[in-house]
Amino acid sequence: MADTSQADALRITANELKRRLLAGEDFVFIDTRNPQAWAQSDRKARNAIRVPLENLEENISRIPKDQPIVAYCT
Repeated sequence: MADTSQADALRITANELKRRLLAGEDFVFIDTRNPQAWAQSDRKARNAIRVPLENLEENISRIPKDQPIVAYCT
């Protein structure tokens, strides 16, 4: 059986994220949706860095390393 404790430690609920944002914490948002899903959506996080998962390696340098990162998709 795989140990999921580390993976669980890296997850955050929407409610926890909201609480932490309201408390003044800064996060970098990474939108990992593919281009089609992104184009069809009317919901986009302001200032999110768009990095589709299939292009993660070539865009890794665009992601700041000095702040917590929240990646999201649909």
